[in-house]
Amino acid sequence: MSRPGARFRMSTQEGIVSTATETTTCSARRLPPLSFSPAVLAGLLATSGPLSPVLAGPPSLAAVATWNAYTVATEKRIEDELARGTPFLVQDTFAPGKGTHTASGPPRPGIFVFAMPPATSGGQPIKTGDALIHHWLGSVFIPGATMADVLAFVRDYDNNGRYFDDVMASRQLSNEGDVYRIFLKLKRTKSVVTVHYNTEHTVVYGAADAERSSSRSVATKIAELDEVGTASEREKTPEEERGFMWRLNSYWRFLAVPGGVIVECESTSMSRAIPTGLGWLIGHYVKSIPKESLERTLTGIKRGVLARAGMAQ
Repeated sequence: MSRPGARFRMSTQEGIVSTATETTTCSARRLPPLSFSPAVLAGLLATSGPLSPVLAGPPSLAAVATWNAYTVATEKRIEDELARGTPFLVQDTFAPGKGTHTASGPPRPGIFVFAMPPATSGGQPIKTGDALIHHWLGSVFIPGATMADVLAFVRDYDNNGRYFDDVMASRQLSNEGDVYRIFLKLKRTKSVVTVHYNTEHTVVYGAADAERSSSRSVATKIAELDEVGTASEREKTPEEERGFMWRLNSYWRFLAVPGGVIVECESTSMSRAIPTGLGWLIGHYVKSIPKESLERTLTGIKRGVLARAGMAQ
């Protein structure tokens, strides 16, 4: 389990969970709404000094415990689904008839994204902590691709980063059979807010055949960056971080269908809660980035697989 003040590192055996509750306070009188120009907003959000209202520091022990419980429940459901085998795709259970996959006819084009219902434990909702858990499902159909095409692309960590808008650098750190350790330098942008990270992930691939495969990715390091692109670029200390991404896991399924392959990703992440009175400043960023990042990731996979296989989009 992580401890406050320590850089986040997680073994592949640890789980995920986070949720957030906001507390509200009442002032004696109503104040007029604040108005800031984009330049002022950017300055406020970039501030990393000790008095910055957007600093979050590391997650609390309660948030980490919630994240771990949420992950255990999510991974237990996923393991049961994969063992059962039918239906194979998450969308056919949680969004039947709405996703990329169809019961009859060709897969739907475009990116499908769906907000997953919160995980439960023993049939009961998992209690929230002082953080937010974001849980999204997305899929895309890659026409003309084979399972071999898709797996060759996603496993090529030294070269596939250039196809993803959010990835500034990508490299494989180690590989033992179906287990990979990888480094990703990530960028998350929304409106006037841009946040950069150095991250490390452990990716484990399940058994694969010509029709089905799956994988699990756990971020084992997430470090927010400062002064990106300059000689002073560095990883912030946990106390300096703004808490926009404390945890990140993704669970992938690949299904060959007539005419191509459906790629599906279930993404869970944990961020800071939105402090009372700061929803106008960071709320939209915190809530929208997980969904939009998943959409961009799926777009990048489709682009990369088609390019690597020499097929036009």
